[in-house]
Amino acid sequence: MSGEDAPAQQQNAEEQKQQETKTPAESPKTESKPDPPPTSASTEAAATAAAAADTPAPAAEKAPEEDTFTYRALVLTGYGGYDKVKLQVKKGKPALKSGEVMVRVKMCGLNFADLMARQGLYDRLPSPPVTPGMESSGVIEAVGEEVTDRKVGDKVLVLNRSGMWQEVVVVASTHTFLMPEGMSFEEAAALPVNYITAYMMLFDFGHLRPNQSVLVHMAAGGVGIAATQLCKTVNDVTVFGTASASKHEVISQGGVTHPIDYRTRDYVEEVRKISPKGLDIVLDPLGGSDTHKGYNLLKPMGKLISYGAANMLAGQKKNLFAVAKTWYQQFSVHTLSLIQGNRSVCGFHLGYLDSETELIDQAMTAVMDLYRQGKVKPRIDSTYHLEQVGDAMRRMQERNNIGKIILTTEPMKEEEKKEEAKKDEEKKDDKKKDDKKKDDKKKEDKKKDEAKKEEKKDEKKKEEAKKDDKKAEEKKEEVKKEEN
Repeated sequence: MSGEDAPAQQQNAEEQKQQETKTPAESPKTESKPDPPPTSASTEAAATAAAAADTPAPAAEKAPEEDTFTYRALVLTGYGGYDKVKLQVKKGKPALKSGEVMVRVKMCGLNFADLMARQGLYDRLPSPPVTPGMESSGVIEAVGEEVTDRKVGDKVLVLNRSGMWQEVVVVASTHTFLMPEGMSFEEAAALPVNYITAYMMLFDFGHLRPNQSVLVHMAAGGVGIAATQLCKTVNDVTVFGTASASKHEVISQGGVTHPIDYRTRDYVEEVRKISPKGLDIVLDPLGGSDTHKGYNLLKPMGKLISYGAANMLAGQKKNLFAVAKTWYQQFSVHTLSLIQGNRSVCGFHLGYLDSETELIDQAMTAVMDLYRQGKVKPRIDSTYHLEQVGDAMRRMQERNNIGKIILTTEPMKEEEKKEEAKKDEEKKDDKKKDDKKKDDKKKEDKKKDEAKKEEKKDEKKKEEAKKDDKKAEEKKEEVKKEEN
């Protein structure tokens, strides 16, 4: 991956002489202008001469495509909620430098890093406004100078630091990988981040071998499913996977040996029951106290590989270094305890492997070979249009997905837009109803509270009246005694 800015930040290209064709579905709508009335040659020559005498020579006109080239892009406009990611139309063709290719994007992948970036927790994304997205798939439309291993029409998957959530991207050709025969664009967009991450953690860091045991947190997510599939390529590997109970059937079919409902059970106790000696590898995307728990579950020579901080996602805005500091304070493993425990802790972050193209190429080659053999296959949870990015992010953040969530660049049809607008209106109506119910409940509760206060006041008055009556009786008794 490149350390350069994403295509969303690149300058528009200089004037190009050659025009590239676009399909009618991709071409922006432009108003047609009527042709000018015919003129005689003498009239035209006279008019031209007069214009030349009165005005300076006009500048060279841009090629029509340069003027009309537009593409849609999702832009993070600021940090915060789902509404901070907006669909915008960009004008002008992105620059194509030497060694780069232009890709017409079909599908994009959604990752937890994108959710963190929206909240300002991911420092590998440039500051807003910026187009997020680390992976996509599509078709090459143009190649720059010195590109010899790619050609127009190639179907590719793309891995880049950011800028993938748009209809057109320009990246270094080394960031593209040819799609295997039979692979869909959805699968291609679902593969790079999750499978390279899982592969490098298990085999480069973990050195996974037969008869070992692995704990996979968030086993129903994109990385979780990738890691489970990769574990099953090695003989007799026992996989413990945490996920909500509703996802257990799916992850069991996918290869998880022991599914654990983290919402109702203590996964540490469950692992200890089945594997008292502990685990060989723990893949930790959670951070915080779960990292400490995972470390304590390791066997001697075991490895904990930390690759995320999902526990921090819904918290207050912090930069990644603040998150890391909090993680360290909660974990706090000292050198002596590492030595005495014969266990290791590793950290993995695909976003910081920008310059390590050889390592990424090796991992991608291995994953592609496994795909061709039918040993790994991305599971697609759902596909959303770019217009629905908020719903897509909400689904992932609430952990309702089983597998990969994909964004398609195909525009929504008018019927779908109407249906979406109808749903939005229904949501607004439901929200109004909910708000009204809440207000009514508050008013009712307030009335009840006021009634209770009145009752207490009445009871207090009655108590005081009783006390007064009692005092009056006591005085009468005293008077009687004195008279006697």
